[in-house]
Amino acid sequence: MDLNKILPKNGPPINEVTKYIEKYKNDLIVIKYGGNVFIDRNIFDNFITDINILNKLGLSVVVIHGGGPRIKRELEKSNIQSKFIRGLRVTDKKIIGIVESVLIDFNDDIVNSLEKKGSKAISIHTKKNNIIEIIPEQEELGFVGIPKKINNDVLLNIIKQNKIPIISPLGLDKNDQAHNINGDTAAMAIAKSLKSRRLLLMTNVDGVLNKEKKLVEEISSSEILKLIKDKTITEGMIPKINACLDAVNNGVTAVGIINGTKQHSCLWEIYSDKGSGILIRK
Repeated sequence: MDLNKILPKNGPPINEVTKYIEKYKNDLIVIKYGGNVFIDRNIFDNFITDINILNKLGLSVVVIHGGGPRIKRELEKSNIQSKFIRGLRVTDKKIIGIVESVLIDFNDDIVNSLEKKGSKAISIHTKKNNIIEIIPEQEELGFVGIPKKINNDVLLNIIKQNKIPIISPLGLDKNDQAHNINGDTAAMAIAKSLKSRRLLLMTNVDGVLNKEKKLVEEISSSEILKLIKDKTITEGMIPKINACLDAVNNGVTAVGIINGTKQHSCLWEIYSDKGSGILIRK
């Protein structure tokens, strides 16, 4: 394998990459790419490049994508104003149809883009290869679900074929009704079910800052709870952190939160000594 031909010039050093290829050769990594990261096509193309490189380097990767901005745009075209309760979109029959359509189109975009790069990818959503069985979150939220069961067999069969599962945050209830799922929640459930080595949550911010406004590079569960208690970590980051804590306390070795808008942040996080965001361990 000629790493000079595979790795980008502004990627991690080859000597470090070689070390981590060996370290992760039998491991599985779940990557959740937030919809807010995908608003720029250049960033999208960078993400596709990174996932393709991970695949070429032999890493087993499962990708869950978001789609919030795209959903918002399509709802606005239909003159539908979104209502949120505790950060979750209230989803009626009409809205779930739009949400499902937007996420499936986005899923197809990711799969087609990866295949143009030479990687084999497989779509997973409510219309094809569904793996997520849900229970309704709360009646007031409508068609919003919580993952109840993940079909690991489907995922592992795809991975054994050296293909990349691309998963939309959608699931079916016992009556085969589609439900929307919070992307971080879906990624956490899949990472826990697979007992993955890593869960990476890729966002449009750098991660967690301490009181001196410096990026925290690595932290334990107990230390991060202190940062929540003293209000160093606030508002929108708290649900993401809680998802991370749930994952590391239920079989996932470590969770990283990294800025997906930075070039090759995924490669730097996995294949370099310094990483590119915050790493949370049990």
